[in-house]
Amino acid sequence: MKTAALLLHGLGQSPASWDKVLGHMKSPGPVSCPDLFSLAGSGPVTYEKLYQGFCAFCEKTEGPLALCGLSLGAVLALAFALERPEKASALVLIGGQCAMPRALLRVQNGIFRLLPSKAFQSMGLAKKDALSLTRSMLGLDYQGRLQEVACPALVLCGEKDRANKKAARAMGKGIPRARLAFIPGAGHEANMDAPEMLAEMLETFFAENCGE
Repeated sequence: MKTAALLLHGLGQSPASWDKVLGHMKSPGPVSCPDLFSLAGSGPVTYEKLYQGFCAFCEKTEGPLALCGLSLGAVLALAFALERPEKASALVLIGGQCAMPRALLRVQNGIFRLLPSKAFQSMGLAKKDALSLTRSMLGLDYQGRLQEVACPALVLCGEKDRANKKAARAMGKGIPRARLAFIPGAGHEANMDAPEMLAEMLETFFAENCGE
């Protein structure tokens, strides 16, 4: 059986954000695109609750997993690969961070406060939950543990995603078995901006690192 792959969306996205990528993959194999926010349980959404729900979801899948995450999804994937190295067989981090940029998160939180509640409907996340989630991520810092990532990794960043290029380079350098690449023409949401190119990169990486 081929290694199962999880495609993890970002904040402001949904599982459908991966549809175009999947449409361009010739042989995707067993792939799941979970709704991350449904895993956070009841009450205010925090990173810790979301991560625990994500871990429980992963444990239900038999065998190793290939984890591919964008933005928030990349943070979750990196954390899981660090905590459960025997379960994570391959890692793709797209537009992610290894240490949360506090100033950037505060700016994002400020923007969220100004947006009307209806602007959050497409996320499957209420405005108050988006605010509580971003606040709860302020202290996250995995940069000092990058060398602990045991599996092969592909670190990707959109060519136009200036806010995350520094982190991409840090992860590309700090993760022992990482390869770094920038996606031409893509911004932060590479799965929406360059789905065909991203699909090709994922298939190549999975073929090289996720055997039967």
